[in-house]
Amino acid sequence: MKFTITTLIENSKGEHLGLINEHGISFLIEMDNKKILFDTGQSGDFIKNAATLGKDLNDIDTVILSHGHYDHTGGFRKLVENVTSDFRLYVHNNAFIKKYSYDNTHYKFLGNSFTKDFISENNIESHYVTEDILEVHKGIYIISNFERVTPYEKTNPRFYLENGDEHILDHFNDEIMLAIDTEEGLVVILGCSHPGVINMLKTLIKRTGKKINTIIGGTHLVRADEDRINETINAFKSMDIKKLGISHCTGENAMNQLHQAFGDKYFHNTTGTVLYFDK
Repeated sequence: MKFTITTLIENSKGEHLGLINEHGISFLIEMDNKKILFDTGQSGDFIKNAATLGKDLNDIDTVILSHGHYDHTGGFRKLVENVTSDFRLYVHNNAFIKKYSYDNTHYKFLGNSFTKDFISENNIESHYVTEDILEVHKGIYIISNFERVTPYEKTNPRFYLENGDEHILDHFNDEIMLAIDTEEGLVVILGCSHPGVINMLKTLIKRTGKKINTIIGGTHLVRADEDRINETINAFKSMDIKKLGISHCTGENAMNQLHQAFGDKYFHNTTGTVLYFDK
């Protein structure tokens, strides 16, 4: 099975300095006659980058949103305004609860710029994910509702949900990831890994019984202490992951340590990166 994964937008510029970068992420997966968009960045500028890269988004058939934070869903309105294809949207049913960060003085809104009403008003075919594992195309799976099994991956105390007149800690029960089955193992696409990247990968392995070959995306180690980074590196090694395209919310310190630990298996995934898979 041949396919490509193109990073349409990410925090960092790559070698193509004409592409726009921003704090956010968006991937385009092209496989046979399928085009899948995973996340939409924060501004919609991924659409300009797609045009620069010669990628036509007017025939995408599937859009998947990893969770309800603005840097992953913020470009969705512009996608709807600019793309003519009748795509099917997959997003977790919990992704529309309003999300905030808290800095010990006040709350800052971090959630979506659209609601379920917007989806309905624009006649977008949608599936609100509740399943633990869902095959969206042959050999392509959405995973959600992750088991929390690692003691070092704790809920981040910065993030909250609106709950009536109060705010409660956000455990990111809306987060989903994508896994593509290949002869050499699963290729995993991550948004931010808020439930803990190792929690997510262990859940995937348990549910599929398959090994992981490649991970690409954000691991949210940006505020992780040294113990958690070391535990994460050891867990990656125990899973025998062959390729790690890490970026976005991972943080410079963790990325440097991952590079040192994995050498040529690691690469900094940036805006414009294209990965080719042929098995």
